[in-house]
Amino acid sequence: MITVQQNTTLIGVSELRTKMEQLLKKLPGTKVVIEKRHKPIAILMSNEEYEKTEQLLEMAEDIVLGYLAKSRYENTKEKEYIDIEEVLKKLGH
Repeated sequence: MITVQQNTTLIGVSELRTKMEQLLKKLPGTKVVIEKRHKPIAILMSNEEYEKTEQLLEMAEDIVLGYLAKSRYENTKEKEYIDIEEVLKKLGH
């Protein structure tokens, strides 16, 4: 087990089996990179850190989707739009 930054620790799969308890105590505020044959295969982090990461990704996705929607709205001519009734008819509703 090697600490490479203040908040990141590297550990091999075989060592993980014997030091799991020690790693779990480090988790709040620390990410653990699990390696197999010196290649990263997984990241172990606290649930709180995971939830923060998920929220940031969702916000970034929302921003990107907003820009895409705005761009499509600004670059689409009115005659290219399809009326909702026409769409429903084509779908058989």
